Amino acid sequence: MKKILFLLAGVALLTSCSKNNDNVEPDFNESNLATLSVEFDNIVGDRTLTLNSTASPYTNAAGEKFTLSKVQYFISNIKVSKADGTTYTVNQDSSYFLINAADKDTRFAEVKVPEGDYTKISFIVGVDSLRSTMDVSKRTGVLDPSGSMEDGMYWSWNSGYIFFKMEGNSDVVSNDASGDPTGKKQFKYHIGGFGGYSAPTINNIKTVTVDLTTAGIARVRKGRESNIHMFVDLLKVFNGTNSFSIAAHPSVMFGDFSSKIAGNFAGMFRHDHTEN
Repeated sequence: MKKILFLLAGVALLTSCSKNNDNVEPDFNESNLATLSVEFDNIVGDRTLTLNSTASPYTNAAGEKFTLSKVQYFISNIKVSKADGTTYTVNQDSSYFLINAADKDTRFAEVKVPEGDYTKISFIVGVDSLRSTMDVSKRTGVLDPSGSMEDGMYWSWNSGYIFFKMEGNSDVVSNDASGDPTGKKQFKYHIGGFGGYSAPTINNIKTVTVDLTTAGIARVRKGRESNIHMFVDLLKVFNGTNSFSIAAHPSVMFGDFSSKIAGNFAGMFRHDHTEN
C-alpha cells in the first residue's frame, strides 16, 4: 500500500512539473527568434513632451505650473506572455535600455522573442539588484558605470543606478535651502535604490505589467517587426497614487519619499496601439 501511494505521489509530482514547464517557453537560439520593438513615447497629460517649453508650461494636479528639462529612465528585464499563460523572458544581457527624452532614437527597446501572439508585456523600471551588484565587466552598454556617469545615471557613492531622473523648473520652488538656493527654481527627482549591496537600503525596483488585449496584441513573426507603442505620462509622477506638490518636495534623491514617487511608476505606462 505504501509503495502504491509513493508511486501515485510521484506521478502527481511529475504531472505538476509538466504543467508548470508547459507555461514557460523553452530556450531558443538567436536564429529562431523574431524582432519585437517597444516604443516609449513620453507625454505630459494630453500633451507631447517638449523639453524646456517655457512658453507653454505644464500644470499638475496641485495647480503648479512647471517645465521639464531632463527625463531619463532605465527599462529592463522584458518579458512577454501569451493568452494561455506561456511566458518568454528576453535574454537578460540584451534587455537593458536607457530612455532619454533628449534623444528620440533611444525611445525604442528592441528585443528578440519567439514567434507568437502576445497579450501581455512586463518590464522593470530600473536595474535589477543582481545586475547592479555584478562585476563591472558584466555591466556594459547603457549599464557601463563610466558611460552612465556621463548621463548622471549612476551613483558612485552608492554603487547603484538612478532608475528614473526628472528635472525641471517651477516658480513654486523656494530660493532657500528647502528648495533651490541657487535661485534657478529647479526641482530634481533622482530615484534609485536596489535594496542594498552589503546592508539593506531602500528598494525602488518596480515591475510594470501592461495588458495588450484592449489596444492590440503583438503578433510577432519573422521577416517583419511588431511594435508596441506605449505612452509614458510624466504627469503621473505628480498625480499618481502617491500625489504630491513640487513646493512640498522640490528635491528627492535617496530618501524615504523616493519610494512614494517610485510607487507612481506603474501608472505612467499606457498601451496606445500595436503595429504588426
